Amino acid sequence: MATYLLFEAASGYAVFEALDTDLIASAEPRVQESINDLARFGKAVKLAGFRPFTSAADALEQCNAVSEGVLTDELAAFLEQCLPSKKSKYMLGVSDAKLGAAILERSAIRCECNDRVLESLRGVRLHYERLVAGLKEGDAGRAALGLAHAYSRGKVKFNVNRSDNMIIQSIATLDTLDKDINTLVMRVREWYAWHFPELSKVVADNYQYARAALAVQDKSQLTEADLPALAEALGGDEDKAMEVLVAARASMGQDISPVDLQHIEALAKRVVELAEFRQGLGGYLNDKMTLVAPNLGALIGDTVGARLIAHAGSLTNLAKYPASTVQILGAEKALFRALKTKGNTPKYGLIYHSTFIGRAQARNKGRISRYLANKCSIASRIDCFAEESTAVFGNKLREQVEQRLAFYDKGVPPAKNITMMQSAIAEAGFGGAPPASEKKAKKSKKDKGDKEAGDKSAKKAKRDLEETAPAADEPKKKKKKKAAVADE
Repeated sequence: MATYLLFEAASGYAVFEALDTDLIASAEPRVQESINDLARFGKAVKLAGFRPFTSAADALEQCNAVSEGVLTDELAAFLEQCLPSKKSKYMLGVSDAKLGAAILERSAIRCECNDRVLESLRGVRLHYERLVAGLKEGDAGRAALGLAHAYSRGKVKFNVNRSDNMIIQSIATLDTLDKDINTLVMRVREWYAWHFPELSKVVADNYQYARAALAVQDKSQLTEADLPALAEALGGDEDKAMEVLVAARASMGQDISPVDLQHIEALAKRVVELAEFRQGLGGYLNDKMTLVAPNLGALIGDTVGARLIAHAGSLTNLAKYPASTVQILGAEKALFRALKTKGNTPKYGLIYHSTFIGRAQARNKGRISRYLANKCSIASRIDCFAEESTAVFGNKLREQVEQRLAFYDKGVPPAKNITMMQSAIAEAGFGGAPPASEKKAKKSKKDKGDKEAGDKSAKKAKRDLEETAPAADEPKKKKKKKAAVADE
C-alpha cells in the first residue's frame, strides 16, 4: 500500500510520497544515520505537491487551524489535487492525530500517525529546503521565525473581557501584602511598646495603630492641641483620641531617643503606605471581578471567587471543573491524606471562607457546601461562555443559596431551579425561554388530562377485579369445607 506524508511548514503545505518506508521505519543506528544523509534519504521520499502560503496572514490562519486539528478548505483542496483518486489504496501520514481524524471525516482519506510516520517527517523537516524546489537556504528558517512571532502574539493577545490573569496576580499580591503588613505591624507594636505600651490596649486596629504612632511620636510632648490630628489618625474618633492622651500622661513606658523614634516613624510610614496600597488593590480586584466574573462575584464574593479562579489557573479551567471538584478546591492535601489513610474526605476547601458556610449549622455545613459548589460551577460557566456580561444570574443563584439555608434551619421550601433561571433570563433580557405562566398553564392542562385518564383506568381495573373476585374465592371456600369435614 502506498504511503504519503503531509508536512506543514511555515512556508506552505507539502505532500511527499514515501518510496521506501521500511528503511525509514527501522530504529537501527545505521538507518538513523542514513536519514541525516540527503543523498540516501532523497531516494526514500519524493515530492508529490507543494502549496505555498500567499501571505503572512494566510500562514497564521493555516497554522491556527492545524494546531486546533481543523481541516481548512485550502488544505482539503490541496490534498484532493495532489493525492491519487479515492479508489486507489494508500495511507496519508500526518503528525497530529486530531488533524488526521478531521481529514478522514471530511475527505474520507485514511490517515495514520505512528512512529514510522513521525520518523519520516523528521527527515523531511531536516532536508525540507533541499527537497522543495525554489526554496533558498534560510528561507524556511526566516518564515518559521516570523510565523512563530505572529502565532505567539495571537495566543497571548490581551482580551478585556477575559483578563482573568489580572485577577490571579491581584489576589496573589493581596495575600502577600496581608502577610507583610501583619508582620511589620507586629514589629511596630513591639518596638513602640517600649516607649508607649498602653497604646496597644487603646487602639486595636493595626492600620490605626500605625497612624496613631505617627501622630503621637514622643508621648511626653503630646498635648491637647494635638487632639484634632490624633482624632483624624484614629478615623475621627475624638473619644478614643482623648483616651490616648490620658494614657500617654500616665504611661509607664521608658523614654526614647530621637534616633530610635526616627526609625520607628519610618517603619510606621511604610506600614501605612502598604495598607493604603492594599485598600486600592482591593478596589481594583473588585472592578476586575465585576468585569470578568460578575456572577461568581455576586454569588460567593469577589475575594473567594478570585481565589477559586487563581487556584484553578484560569476562569476557563474553573468552568470545566465539576461541582465536586469545586467543592474541595484548595483541600487537595487533606483529600489525598484521607484517601491514603481511608479516613473521612474533606467537605469543603476554599469555599469555606464564604459567609454561607459560616452561617450554616454544624450538621448542615457539608450539605450547604455541596449546594454552594454546584451554584459556583454554574456561575463560572455562565461568566466564561456567555456573550454578554451580567450579574443577574449570580444574584438569583445567591437567592437560591439563601433559600436553601432557610430550608435547613426553618423548613421553608425553596423555589425550583427552573423558576429562578427563567426569572433571571427575563431580567437579563436574553429571551428564548417560555413564560412561566404559559408553561404552568400547559402543565396544568396536561396534568388534568393525565388525571382523567388515570381515573378511567382505575375504575375499569376496579370493575374487573370485582368480576373476578368471586371466582377466585371459590377454591378457598372448598378447601375450608374439606378441612371442616376432616376434623369431624
